[in-house]
Amino acid sequence: MASHEPSNDRAANGGSDVATGRGSFNTIKPDPKHSWTYSTKMAISFALTAVMTAAIFVMVLAVVWESQFKAYTRSNMQSLAQSAADTLAIGYDTAGGWTPEVIANASSFSVSSPDVSLQVLDEDGNILYDDSVGLSRHGDSGVTTGTTTVPTASESVVTASVVDSEGETVGMVRLWAFGSDALLTSSDAKFRESSYSAIAAAAAIAVVLAVIIGYFVSRSLTKPIQRITRTASQIRNGDLTARTGVRGTDEIGQLGETFDDMATSLEKDLKLEHRLTSDVAHELRTPLMAILATVEAMQDGVLPADDEHLETLASETRRLSRLVDAMLKLSRLENGTTELKVERTDVVYLVKSLVSSQHQLFHEKGLHLRFKDDTAHGECQADVDPDLIREAVVNLMSNAMRYTDEDGWVVVSVGSDHSDAIISVRDTGIGIAKEDIPQTFSRFWRSDVSRERVSGGLGVGLSITKEIVDRHNGTISVDSELGKGTTFTIRVPLNRGRRNLKQALQEKQQEK
Repeated sequence: MASHEPSNDRAANGGSDVATGRGSFNTIKPDPKHSWTYSTKMAISFALTAVMTAAIFVMVLAVVWESQFKAYTRSNMQSLAQSAADTLAIGYDTAGGWTPEVIANASSFSVSSPDVSLQVLDEDGNILYDDSVGLSRHGDSGVTTGTTTVPTASESVVTASVVDSEGETVGMVRLWAFGSDALLTSSDAKFRESSYSAIAAAAAIAVVLAVIIGYFVSRSLTKPIQRITRTASQIRNGDLTARTGVRGTDEIGQLGETFDDMATSLEKDLKLEHRLTSDVAHELRTPLMAILATVEAMQDGVLPADDEHLETLASETRRLSRLVDAMLKLSRLENGTTELKVERTDVVYLVKSLVSSQHQLFHEKGLHLRFKDDTAHGECQADVDPDLIREAVVNLMSNAMRYTDEDGWVVVSVGSDHSDAIISVRDTGIGIAKEDIPQTFSRFWRSDVSRERVSGGLGVGLSITKEIVDRHNGTISVDSELGKGTTFTIRVPLNRGRRNLKQALQEKQQEK
């Protein structure tokens, strides 16, 4: 029996399985449960960082500081033992031997610290003085002398030789600390313990501060991200006016600005899409309804099937065909499927002949059409596709004719500079509102004023013109004032190869 379970995770979580042809889709969870927030994760990360730092510090302290501290205490004990040996040596030389008075000098050193035991031995190893005899305190290991346990490990005891004036060793002073194998007195041990306690307290305070700082830092970071997330959710739910309002020079600020720009573009695109739907429906509906009404009238016998009414059908069909052809042409230009047949062309002659052929049409509309040559030598050779350039200029002239009132002027001029051929079409028509100029070359866009005119087209011509200019690596600009007229200016490179080389160099520099 065949299984109906998804064949992989992609099919289970959303996507498609090419092998089976099966697809699925899941919506985004509105609020994931049982997960730590970003603020919590940041606070924990800061705390763990503080704990690791404190642990590393303690480890370094235990290895480096502990050894240095022990060396310091041993040096102090060694200095004390040497001082006692030097004093005893002076007494020994003065008295001429180990007299009770000389040995009694050792007591001045034994009382310096209650945690330190001192022994004085003669050259034969006999104990002459031991301040720990009779005391209950002693170490954990060592050699017991009387009631005294003398450490035997070298790191637990320090010695100093008693040398007379003739350089002979006549005795030895031995020092050690009670209850410690590291020559640490009780005050030294307390100092070490308090040091570690202070480090532990500092580590605890650092962890608490890290948690607090991590919390507030994470909140400052997550607040704009949460705003972006909420705004994205609003846009997803249909509120295209929602904006994050996040600004700044850092990465999150740039993300917020980019997101808002994207949302603005999306809002404009959707508005244009809605307008496109209305325009296409209106423009296609008009010829279709005319055709349908004429055919039904002829079927019902209301209208005769003569040449006049058949011509009406043919005219509306041609209009419908032109609309479809315009949309197909725009799509092909945008997709780059239209072949560009570049050849060396005199742009002056091309545009001038085009103006001459259109002169009668403008005259019938009650408009004045004029050609103006702004070149220095009466010609302008450029590498262009003459058919496409001719179509671009015709679109601009048709646009000018459509939106220029009777007795208005349309001037088509050709000029050049050191790198570009310049074609401009200037009219004295209704103009374009300042806020509408950025949308002039958008697909299927028409201004509100032009929509009120019966001659208003579908709004594809200027989009086609822009695509033609783009295919020639050129630019097109518009300058207009409402109620006074509009000027469209096309610039195409005289030498296509040089412009391509220039663009390649610019792109290479930008990559660097």
